[in-house]
Amino acid sequence: MPIEFSKQFTAHETSIPGVVLYDLPVHGDNRGWFKENWQREKMVALGLPDFRPVQNNISFNEKAGTTRGIHAEPWDKFISVATGRIFGAWVDLREGPSFGAVFTAELDPSQAIFIPRGVGNGFQTLADNTAYTYLVNDHWSADAQGQYTFLNLADETADIPWPVPLERAELSDKDKAHPRLAEVAPMPAKKILVLGADGQLGKALRDLYDGDASVEFAGRGEFDLGAEASFTVRNWKNYSTIINAAAYTAVDAAESPEGRTAAWAINVTAVARLARTAVEHDLTLVHVSSDYVFDGAAGSHAEDEALSPLGVYGQTKAAGDAVVSVVPRHYIVRTSWVIGEGNNFVRTMASLAERGVKPSVVDDQIGRLTFTQDIAAGIRHLLDTGAGYGVYNLSNEGEPQSWADIAADVYEITGGSGAAVVRVSTEEFFRGKSAAPRPVNSLLSLGKLAAQGFRPAGAAARLRDYLDK
Repeated sequence: MPIEFSKQFTAHETSIPGVVLYDLPVHGDNRGWFKENWQREKMVALGLPDFRPVQNNISFNEKAGTTRGIHAEPWDKFISVATGRIFGAWVDLREGPSFGAVFTAELDPSQAIFIPRGVGNGFQTLADNTAYTYLVNDHWSADAQGQYTFLNLADETADIPWPVPLERAELSDKDKAHPRLAEVAPMPAKKILVLGADGQLGKALRDLYDGDASVEFAGRGEFDLGAEASFTVRNWKNYSTIINAAAYTAVDAAESPEGRTAAWAINVTAVARLARTAVEHDLTLVHVSSDYVFDGAAGSHAEDEALSPLGVYGQTKAAGDAVVSVVPRHYIVRTSWVIGEGNNFVRTMASLAERGVKPSVVDDQIGRLTFTQDIAAGIRHLLDTGAGYGVYNLSNEGEPQSWADIAADVYEITGGSGAAVVRVSTEEFFRGKSAAPRPVNSLLSLGKLAAQGFRPAGAAARLRDYLDK
């Protein structure tokens, strides 16, 4: 069958999620033909994942009927035919609802197909002297071979209609011995790694992803951000995403010489290592930021507002944001006034209310609480929906409040009187104390995240639920 010349470059979805068949323009004349087998800019514009190929392989097959597969490998592949023609068969061998899905097609040099990691690949040549070529985005190694998943070419469930019956085809003994689908262990998905898993946000992420084997949690004991070895001993090929829930958050202590050093080490140096790791291994990096990257002069802080931190803590968070922003696949989730499982303002006020204390609380700093369960849910929403990369503000919704307003609400909810809260200015509260400067307005605009389909709960309802528990 002759090659069809001058096709439009077109993408065709298939029955297997992520497997996409492409028509390639082939230009021919009396001398032969030419095609752009891989053209990153055009192909990415058409929707092909920018999968960063690192190796090009060619399989030459002398005889029609040569059959190879079905192999699912721990990397992505972009497959095309250099000469001849093939019948290709692909079976989804990944964990999930599409396990066992089958797609078949005949390919000549005017077509190519993208095969994601974990989808089994097999083919049969339909012409002598067929050359089959493929790009992969990881280097072959003996260690990687242990992560392959195989399916028997004759599996009855897949029921692949091989043009040349397998009893007359050329097969290797290894391919003949592969298991049937019922015996195949699905290839697990790449993992999400949560760092800082023992902090307030880390605990909320543990609750949210409880029972999900594709999410791995690491506290400081399992992953010390300050140790270079933490970054070198892990096989990053097995991960898709890092969620960095770790940070130095001692705002006032950061103003001391020791605190300044610690804040820069955790919030900037360690984040730079994470960013480098994400770039080198094509990972998504999720980083949690803070309203302290702003000076509080704006009425409501948008994601694209210029950074203007006042104190050391804010400066380190702003520097961390700048580092993460250069990672191609990144989410910076900017929060304010975080409340979760652990020591925090709401717990302190509840304890004071229980003991009948009349606290002095700042009344001229304005913002909204952000409960960690909503930060965790917002992060998951961004990842699950494949939202556009960039910065997203995330706090709970509701009317802006001062710290004193919130303290009064805590007293009322716990059975006390909000009038017990003594309202003071920031200047009065910190007079004679060593303290970091605070933004007077921490309100974050939430429209960008809402446009992605995520609306966090109201702060008032979350506060009541939190105190009820």
